[in-house]
Amino acid sequence: MATRKSRILLAGAGALMLSACRASLPPLATVDHVDIDRFMGDWYVIANIPTFIEKEAYNAVESYRLRDDGTIATTFRFRKGGFDGPLKEYRPRGFVRDDPSNAVWGMQFIWPIKADYRITWLDENYTHTVISRKQRDYVWIMARTPVIPEGLYLQLVGHVQQSGYDVTQLRRVPQRWESTGSPP
Repeated sequence: MATRKSRILLAGAGALMLSACRASLPPLATVDHVDIDRFMGDWYVIANIPTFIEKEAYNAVESYRLRDDGTIATTFRFRKGGFDGPLKEYRPRGFVRDDPSNAVWGMQFIWPIKADYRITWLDENYTHTVISRKQRDYVWIMARTPVIPEGLYLQLVGHVQQSGYDVTQLRRVPQRWESTGSPP
């Protein structure tokens, strides 16, 4: 009996230590400024620490379109379980939360909840980006093309790690596009 209680206490103490470590992480730095118009369009998901809906995603693409009301119409689509798997599509709405940087968004899948969404890395040509969350639970490495050079991928993984993520949880998202190379 004492062993069971000891295990429970030890597990509880471990959970508290982990949450304290996570809570002690410095604030998640974002890019200085995002030109919203340039950020719009298709982004291929190269790698991620996936949410439950993304665990078996293939050919994942996130598309953004600025709406007249200033919100961001988002379409996230992928094939589930393989390149020939069923097409899944989600349509959350993005809300820019920090003008003038435009780097912190709320992403609303279900009203009224707006999930934290932070642009923490973006190249000057708007061709590669890293989207992070202050909780350090999910992250997305994305690009305008379905494949990026390995050196750049490793650089972006380094950024993710420096941001406080456990990069052993990163999953490369399989991308294979026939003929045009563009999303359906």
